[in-house]
Amino acid sequence: MGKFADISIDDAIVKRAARGDVRAHEIIYRSYASAVYSLCLRFTKVPAHAEDLTQETFIEVMRSIAKFRGEAALGSWIRRIAVTKSLMFLRSAWTARSQSLAEGWDEVTPGDNLSHGVSRHPDDAMDLDAALASLPDVSRAVVWLHDVEGFTHKEIAEVMGKTESFSKSQLSRAYQRLKPLLASDSDSMDGAGAAVRSV
Repeated sequence: MGKFADISIDDAIVKRAARGDVRAHEIIYRSYASAVYSLCLRFTKVPAHAEDLTQETFIEVMRSIAKFRGEAALGSWIRRIAVTKSLMFLRSAWTARSQSLAEGWDEVTPGDNLSHGVSRHPDDAMDLDAALASLPDVSRAVVWLHDVEGFTHKEIAEVMGKTESFSKSQLSRAYQRLKPLLASDSDSMDGAGAAVRSV
């Protein structure tokens, strides 16, 4: 979220982009491409997919920028498009595997932990990326949207086509899984969300 908020584009460039100015389009792309790619990679975990989604995001941005009214910051608007594209990609992947959004929680069993970069030993060092990678796609997306991107459960429900209770339950399950992975030696961690928010 911070990456997008830290980028500033002059209103005149946005207006030029809205009129179809190719140079203005390029300025916007170069300013936000890295942040969009990083966000898409968080969702997909596959660089090639993140690159494709980055391109799709900017195609949508340039196609729709004439409708951008400036009610929110340009970065927030672009971030929202990138999140939507990423979730659409994940939903299509889940559908292709004949899975509903609610399934997949038990895909990673304790015996499979090592293959997912998760140690069997809680005392081993565990970085946040590896901990998040251990979550099923749906849970990881909900944690990222809620704790890092700042989405409400209502907003998550809307973009995922689910209910608020679905979002809340996925977040709760994810915290239960993340807590032992991210707990400090003193077990002083109050909740996984605090660690995730520090990203």
